[in-house]
Amino acid sequence: MAETAYLFVLPDPGTPLGAPAVAVGDLECMETPAVLAWLHAHDVTADSDLLRVLPQEADGSIPEDAERLPIPLSADEADRVRGACAPRSTAEVEAELRAFRHTNADRDRLISQALTRGVPAHRIAQLTGLDPAEVAQITGA
Repeated sequence: MAETAYLFVLPDPGTPLGAPAVAVGDLECMETPAVLAWLHAHDVTADSDLLRVLPQEADGSIPEDAERLPIPLSADEADRVRGACAPRSTAEVEAELRAFRHTNADRDRLISQALTRGVPAHRIAQLTGLDPAEVAQITGA
């Protein structure tokens, strides 16, 4: 697990803070004995609107009287928590950036493969929108 977030129970249902835990999607930690016991001890279910989650950097905004539990998250889960807690416009742009990261992650391999299959470097630059110097740097040419 790479990061920490906080589960907490909203003391006031009218407070728009964090994201409902169910809105984040499946979190691996939600099935652990520690989280299940914590939910039971606070008489709340995993699908309750009062059960909220916030990333670690926002823990200062959790009300003092709110019951809270630190939870471990993978990097992907932490991204989903941040996206669910962000304003809609920010969440949309962050989703696009994550998609770009996944698309761009395999770039060097794809460019090398294209060269191996006979696509010239200048054509790769045209097709990808990369600067020809960047293509040359990736390919070592």
